[in-house]
Amino acid sequence: MIVDRQGRRFRNLRISLTAACNYACTYCVPDGKRLVAAQDELSAEAMVRGVAYLIEAAGIERLRITGGEPLVSPKLDMLLRGVSQLGLADISLTTNGQLLVRKLPLLLESGIRRLNVSLDTLDADAFRTIARGGDLATVLAGMEEARAAGVSIKVNMVPLRGQNLDQVLPLLDYCLERGFELRFIELMRMGHLARPGNSFVQQFVGMPELLAMIGERHAFAQADAPLDATALRYQIPGLGFFGVIANESVPFCRTCSRLRLSSTGWLHGCLSSSNRHYVGDLLDKPRHEALPALQGLLVKALGDKQEIAFSGGVTVMKIIGG
Repeated sequence: MIVDRQGRRFRNLRISLTAACNYACTYCVPDGKRLVAAQDELSAEAMVRGVAYLIEAAGIERLRITGGEPLVSPKLDMLLRGVSQLGLADISLTTNGQLLVRKLPLLLESGIRRLNVSLDTLDADAFRTIARGGDLATVLAGMEEARAAGVSIKVNMVPLRGQNLDQVLPLLDYCLERGFELRFIELMRMGHLARPGNSFVQQFVGMPELLAMIGERHAFAQADAPLDATALRYQIPGLGFFGVIANESVPFCRTCSRLRLSSTGWLHGCLSSSNRHYVGDLLDKPRHEALPALQGLLVKALGDKQEIAFSGGVTVMKIIGG
């Protein structure tokens, strides 16, 4: 097991199945172009081997499948079948929900019982403006079908001043009524938002402002959360829970346990570091050759983590998922 001087180790792996996405959200890509798969993306078989090797080399316990948008990838079926056999404590998936109705039978068959759905507004016009694609009604229908099938759903919202701040309370009430747990994610200084002269400062909404808005309608109290959780979790008595991923307001770097594998075979130990470590060539090697080299790269990746707080990064979120 690889541990740094702050006692951090990698427990949670997020793999970006593909860079392709059927949306072009304003906080993810600057030019409005929908994303396509990279020419050198790993095969599903290589990704499954990568997960297996990382379980052994790093002690990975939990896996989240991200993108781009994982539901657009033709590799999803084979990947799910492979990783479901690896003995992980938990496998979940993050999606924008646009293809959820179509893909739900596959997810259920593969044992997926937890989803994170990215949804920034309940206003159809604002939805199209932010996502620059998709259809809100289709997403909501997919969430309802998943809920009816017993899937646990968390909803991810990025509050943006001037775009969807008026949706904080409506979306919270929508989620509370349906048993979804809403997570407000503070805007991150990544990719184009990390460059000088960008709109980050104008759009950013911090946790204190969000909690003040919620407090005008609901009484709430902080709830327990795992030590390495990214979200501060709150309970509204008798109604449910919500959380805030406050990467700017209340940094969580000191307890971060996340490791990311991109669709093109790069390990990222920290979203706030431009460092990355190529493992694609190791995934075609037998275990006895791959593991020693992989452990050396994991030491470097763990060393990339920030000591205290996220400081921004040039890495584009679309490449490594959420």
